[in-house]
Amino acid sequence: MSKNALFSIAAAVCLAACTTPAPRTPAPPPPANVPPTVVIPERYVSAEDPRDELDSLATWPAEDGQTWLIATAKSTHSLVVFDADTGERLRSFGHKGQAPGEFKRPNGIAVQGDHLFVAERDNHRVQVFLLPDFTPLGTFGADQLRSPYGLWIHESAPGEYEVYVTDSFMEGEHYDVVPPFDQLDRRVRRYRIMFGDDQARFTVRDEGSFGDTSEAKALRIVESIAGDPAQQRLLVADEFTSGEGGTHASNLREYTFDGKPTGRELPVGTFEAEAEGVALWSCTPDAGYWVAADQRYPQTHFLLFDRDTLASRGGFMGEVTAHTDGIALHAATTAAFPAGALFAVHDDKAVAAFDLGEVARALDLDTRCTQ
Repeated sequence: MSKNALFSIAAAVCLAACTTPAPRTPAPPPPANVPPTVVIPERYVSAEDPRDELDSLATWPAEDGQTWLIATAKSTHSLVVFDADTGERLRSFGHKGQAPGEFKRPNGIAVQGDHLFVAERDNHRVQVFLLPDFTPLGTFGADQLRSPYGLWIHESAPGEYEVYVTDSFMEGEHYDVVPPFDQLDRRVRRYRIMFGDDQARFTVRDEGSFGDTSEAKALRIVESIAGDPAQQRLLVADEFTSGEGGTHASNLREYTFDGKPTGRELPVGTFEAEAEGVALWSCTPDAGYWVAADQRYPQTHFLLFDRDTLASRGGFMGEVTAHTDGIALHAATTAAFPAGALFAVHDDKAVAAFDLGEVARALDLDTRCTQ
């Protein structure tokens, strides 16, 4: 998210707050007794290509045993496929346009089975493909979405998906002004997608939108979203921060699967910069950790939280990985990563990989996460 726009955004939110008064709630205390951040070297950083402007990531296990790491490339209006084990660039797919298989500023991406979902900010839609050939199957959301960014998908029944799409539409001449609070109940839109037996045809049901509209808990700038089916919990990253001297800090905010805000979030000050990518590391059906990227300068910090309590379990940083937007956590074994890997965008130009076994050992995490 652009840093240059934050001052004008902050002013706009202040004006919105003045015209829509809301009771203030006491801020929770800053986080205490947080384990220190450790340095864990990247297993690789791919070759840089500044033309792409990479944003979000997803993984897909191919039939030949290879694992793909698929990235959205906003400036080239395409998808880039990497070998997840080595970081080698394998191919790119798509170009600018509105036809099937074309994109305009693709941002969020998610894989469920062999289905690939891509949110396109400037085509105002989600496009669906069948892997491995990137066969276009159709689109949805164009009648409701204004600026779709992030995606998270839950398979609620065989061939039936709940799709959550963050919609970070803005106002103003340069689209850098947060809308009034009464419009922020549309920050996340929910769809139910049902595939036929051939896995190529699907139907869509719009199940409405949600978002807290209170001054204290509203979702001002949204992108990343992730869920935990075992807990029926969604975590939405609100990137907005009111800046130095302000009262609103970037955070992860909790919702139920049916879109009800719980009011729960991490302690103020958990994120020193912006809460960006978020993912669940599910080690067993009921144990694991949330991982979130804190876009600090000069390097990204990756913060871990207990799956159940959201208590801090420490954090780590790489040797070079910086300005991270999207992350993807692949807990399954691959040839190069027996305990799985965390993948992160590096400086909009490359992808970086961290060994989850090394992360677990460095932070003294549950041993079940490396088995």
